[in-house]
Amino acid sequence: MSAQLRVGVDVGGSTTEAVSLDGSARVVARAERRTVRGKEGVVDGILAVIDAVVPPGGASSVGIGIPGRVSDGRVHDAVNLDISDLDLASEIAARSGAVVGVENDVRAATRGIGVDRFSSSLAYLNLGTGVAAGVLLDGRVHGGSRGVAGEIGHLSIDPAGPRCACGQRGCIEAFAGGGAIAARTTGGPFAVRDAFDRADDGDPAALEIVAGLARGAAAAVRTLALAVDPERIVIGGGIARLGERLRAPVLRELERAAEGSAFLGSLHLDERIELLSPGVPVGAIGAALADHRRSALHLSAG
Repeated sequence: MSAQLRVGVDVGGSTTEAVSLDGSARVVARAERRTVRGKEGVVDGILAVIDAVVPPGGASSVGIGIPGRVSDGRVHDAVNLDISDLDLASEIAARSGAVVGVENDVRAATRGIGVDRFSSSLAYLNLGTGVAAGVLLDGRVHGGSRGVAGEIGHLSIDPAGPRCACGQRGCIEAFAGGGAIAARTTGGPFAVRDAFDRADDGDPAALEIVAGLARGAAAAVRTLALAVDPERIVIGGGIARLGERLRAPVLRELERAAEGSAFLGSLHLDERIELLSPGVPVGAIGAALADHRRSALHLSAG
């Protein structure tokens, strides 16, 4: 394979995915495996998917998108991965021999989404194990002064609501995060879909979960619109694979709020929302396309 291959890795709460891109930024290989939580499991999983998309020494750079607060190649407070602090760039560079850069996974996905959407501004709302957002303005993804821009999932919308993994109550993520929903139900990889199925059958507990998810997602959309005023708000992540089953209750929640506020109605949020097409590895692509050479590590293997 060409020595110019760039590898991107997207570490999620459920799966870790990698792609390799050629010099024209086309995906030439792709691999995925289940995410194992904890430092050792995450590092081993990243190395495994890298090896699956390029031969040893075949990558010119490796970009990694991962949940949590990322600074100088270190990952902090990735609560859904059971990682409080990990020098991920050093770990992967030492064992792969490539230039390695690390950034927040949702910001990486925002870049990947922006590749084929020619908007001057867009916001990406990721509804997965956790909830977070990325913002693309004038072609650049913004991370904030301390790397926490977009951690919208930890905005509390109900002080009396369910407890969030961050320690607060009533966070958007506590209502709309797949991990939080699984913890309140029978769990399993299809907890959210199962809740929607039971809600369709009229189950009261499931109806409450679906209503809470719609409430949380709608609050995130409104917050992004008011803070950034993007042209588009793209919703993705594992929960977005529900498609219209998700979109419909979120739009109803937005419409309900707009009925009591001419101001909110004037924002036309329903016209700005779109769902990300499932199956497109935007997180891994965005991680691969980042310019990691400015601040990344390059250590000899071994």
